[in-house]
Amino acid sequence: MTDVVKQLKLADARKIEASYGELPDLDQIDFSRDVVFTWNGTTSGVRVPNADFIPADHEGLTICDATSAAFAQPLDFSKLDVVTFSWQKVLGGEAAHGMLILSPRAVERLESYTPAWPLPKIFRLTKGGKLIEGIFKGETINTPSMLCVEDYIDALEWAVSVGGLDGLVQRADANFAVIDAFVAKSPWLGHLAVEPSTRSNTSVCLSIVDPDIVALDKEAQAAFAKSMVSLLDKEGVAYDIGHYRDAPPGLRIWAGATVETTDLERLMPWLDWAFTTQKAALKAAA
Repeated sequence: MTDVVKQLKLADARKIEASYGELPDLDQIDFSRDVVFTWNGTTSGVRVPNADFIPADHEGLTICDATSAAFAQPLDFSKLDVVTFSWQKVLGGEAAHGMLILSPRAVERLESYTPAWPLPKIFRLTKGGKLIEGIFKGETINTPSMLCVEDYIDALEWAVSVGGLDGLVQRADANFAVIDAFVAKSPWLGHLAVEPSTRSNTSVCLSIVDPDIVALDKEAQAAFAKSMVSLLDKEGVAYDIGHYRDAPPGLRIWAGATVETTDLERLMPWLDWAFTTQKAALKAAA
């Protein structure tokens, strides 16, 4: 959105927004226009449950950031014209490489439209009004790290060994199920995503709902969540599971396919321990 509105400053752009934990009203989308959207929000733990909201005969292009959804959630490519993802997320590979999948309609747009602004060489996908097809057949613009490519191949071979795409989705679903079951029984923890069908199975965002903590101001709530994260880090139990800096205070746990379900099962009691420990410390300080 920042790219479209603030940097490219495209004319006649619409923003359809919602608060953390919620999806925007998808009925507001006009699919006669180009639509840019995120399939899975890593900062909020909210995803679109499916592609049913996209008409099969949509006129504009659908441009989807599927970075933390690809390989963990089914993507309906028949309704997606441009899809981006990273090796980094569900397959745990190198973070520097972004991948691009184009539909025939997207290729047609590339060949028929010339932007009014200059494009760096590395972003040019056409030459003389035609798609540079070699880019999608193994040719390179700038030479990438072959070690990273080998790492990605190794990740894909591992994915095949655990059941391919279906196996990866099942692993992420099983990981989410562990956290979801713990939240259902917890008196102090809740999902940030309000609607169950929109809860991400990879970037699981949780809220601390204990009344004593909720009664604190936002700064104190954030400090409490950070104290839990710090405690777990010092114990060597979990790393970097704090909420995104702009999101409501809480926890954010990665549950993608490379995570072992048994590890998440081991983590859950530690969350109770960290909460109980830090709440006792808060009471003692008061």
